[in-house]
Order: sequence, then C-alpha cells, then structure tokens
Amino acid sequence: MAAVNSCDLLPDMPHASELEITGGWSCLALAVLAVLAVAWVPWWWDAWSQRRLGRTVTVLVAVMAVVVACAAEVNRLGSFYPTLGALIGTSSDPSGGTDVEAGQDGDRLAATRPIRVSRSRGGHGTTEHLTLTGRASHLTRDVDVYLPPGYDDPDAALRFPIVEWFPGFPGEPREVSALFGLPAMLDDAIARDRMPPTVVIIPDTNGEPRLSHDEECVDAVAGPADDRFLSDDVRGWALARLRVRADRAGWALAGWSSGGYCAMNLALRHPSWYSAAASQSGYDRTALDATTGDPFAGREDLRQGNDVSALLRAHPVPLSLLVAAGAAERDEQQAAERMRAAAAPPVELTRLTFPGGGHNTEAVRAQVPSILGWLGAHLAAPVAPDDHPAGTRVDQPGVLPWPAPDPDEPPS
Repeated sequence: MAAVNSCDLLPDMPHASELEITGGWSCLALAVLAVLAVAWVPWWWDAWSQRRLGRTVTVLVAVMAVVVACAAEVNRLGSFYPTLGALIGTSSDPSGGTDVEAGQDGDRLAATRPIRVSRSRGGHGTTEHLTLTGRASHLTRDVDVYLPPGYDDPDAALRFPIVEWFPGFPGEPREVSALFGLPAMLDDAIARDRMPPTVVIIPDTNGEPRLSHDEECVDAVAGPADDRFLSDDVRGWALARLRVRADRAGWALAGWSSGGYCAMNLALRHPSWYSAAASQSGYDRTALDATTGDPFAGREDLRQGNDVSALLRAHPVPLSLLVAAGAAERDEQQAAERMRAAAAPPVELTRLTFPGGGHNTEAVRAQVPSILGWLGAHLAAPVAPDDHPAGTRVDQPGVLPWPAPDPDEPPS
C-alpha cells in the first residue's frame, strides 16, 4: 500500500470560496452599519474641528455604506456572487472543498487510493482536486473529481457512470464542492439508493480571472475552446485515467445557471457521448452582454449551433433532459417553455418547477437532491469489465455526431 503523507490531506481552513456573502445575517449586518453611518452624519455635523473635511468624510462613508448594503441585498436575491472568492474573481485556495490533492492531470490518483479506501469504509466518497491540461483545447483548468464509495473495491473492479457538473458564472468548482455541498449530497443519494455509485467531475468552466469574462462553455472565434475542453478533453482524460463507462448511457451533464445552459448545449452538440442532461435555473442561449461579449463574432451559424431550442428543433436525438427552475424565475421559466415547445421525440424533456424563486444559494442547496434523484433514474448502473468489452457500446446505434459549425473555419 502506498504511503500517504499527512500533508496530502488538505487542511480544513476557511478560504475565499467558502466565505458565503449571500446569507441573511451578513446582509442585515451591513444594513445596520449603513443606518449607523447615516445617523453619524448629523450627529457629528458640528463636532468636527475641521468641519469641511469632517463633513465630507462622514457623508462619503454614509453613501458608500448605503450602496454596499443595497448591493449586498441585490446579490443575496440573485446570488450573483455567492462567495467572497466569486466576488474577488479568484480563490486563495483552488482545492477548497475537496479531501485530497491529486496533482497535475491526476498523476497522484494512485497515491491517494489509501485515503479513498479509508473514507469508503465510512460510506463516504472522496473529492480530489487536480489541474487538467486539455490535449485538444490546450486549456489548463482546475477540476474537482468525486469518486464514490466502493470505487477502489478490488473484488468488484466496476466501471462507473459519470456526471460532469458545471458551476454557474462567476463560479468555480469550489462553488459546487464547498458552498453547495454536492459531495455530501452524493454520499446520501448513493447510500439511499437514489442514484447508483457515480463519478462526478466538476470542471472550471471559465478560468481566471472570473469577473471580466463569462465564456459560456462555447468554442469562441479566435478565443478559448471551452466546448472542446469540457467535452473532448475532460471525457478523454476520464476514459484514460478513471474507471468509468465509455458508452453514452453512462454519461450525463448537469449544472446551475450558466452551467445549466452548458449542460443542455453540450449534450445536444455531442449526442453520441451523452444520454442525459439536467439544467437547474439555466437558459437556452448564450448571453450577449458586458461579461460575455460576442464569442461568435457575429456569425449566425455559430449562434444557432449553440442555441438549445434551435438544436432541439434541428437535431432531435434520443436524449433525456431535465429543465428545472423556480416558479418566480421569469427568464428561466420562459427559456424552459421555449425548450419544451421545441422538444420532440426522440427527445424526452421533463420540466420541474420549484416553489418560489430559485436563483440563489439556499434554493440551489434545497433543489440539488431532486436533481440527483432524476439523474439517478436516468444513469446506467456500474458494470463489470467483462460486461463492457473495450471498444464496444461506445455509441448508441443511430446516435451519430452532427456537423456542428467550426469557429476555426469560415461559414459554409
């Protein structure tokens, strides 16, 4: 058994991606400070020895406090920046929320096996952090990998189904692992037989810095090839380094907000690789705003080739899709209705509406167990190697790639 140094276990210390800033108490504290700052202005109006300077400073402090308090409340309602790490655009600890460090391209996965075996005895999976460099995209991104209990069982030697789970913008893998607590929810769902033991990969969809760009998981014209990284590179790495199923029945995508759009879009763009996708408070088309710009450089073929509703109409394939959103999420519900109207057999689209809002941290945590239950019902079970010969059942018959437009080639 390979020895594992104590430094391999990551210290349980708070860091930027675990410091939630959308909580009600933090917003209330900022509101109280804003009230006190405003009250400070008349209280000290005539008490300053240098009245002009003192009055100017107190007024500026009061205005800034009110602005910060209002911004915090807006952020709480929309969960645009759920953690301090998301707000400042980076995390001081990219491995936050994980149990062990697996190194560059997962080259330490064999060395971390004793930790997985130990955790598995208690019914817990192991979430490992690694840095992955894609062969096709040449992008280097942080990736968290959840390996379920029993992954290293030498008697079973199973190949497991796999889910890629995409964070929302400006999130990162720590948003899903540390803030939403997905690993613990996976442990619970597997223990309760609500889903089969499943490998879950949580890739960074945007890279650093986060505030300035939202890449939407697409291959941009003269820009980063995020689609290539998240589909081709992640899949190729997983098949080479993990014990996972290779057939599309064993692969699914999921995500929240922009990650929900990523899941739907990539599943429809690569139907020979994925059989299911779940969107939690997602949308159906790439946003064109200050943080996104125009990744398609005005090309209509690329825009249509990354529009979920358009793809459902133009390229119907045997996919199981879940579109979930809160009842009060107007834009997300409108996108869900567009996708429902566009979906036709052999697509199977399920809509799930949660009460109230939903585009915030508390709602995400409450909804994830239902998302996991749906995924569990649509994922193929683990299989023994003898039941899954190499080179077979990779593509379901009749599900072939379609000629998606290439941003590196001129439009036809």
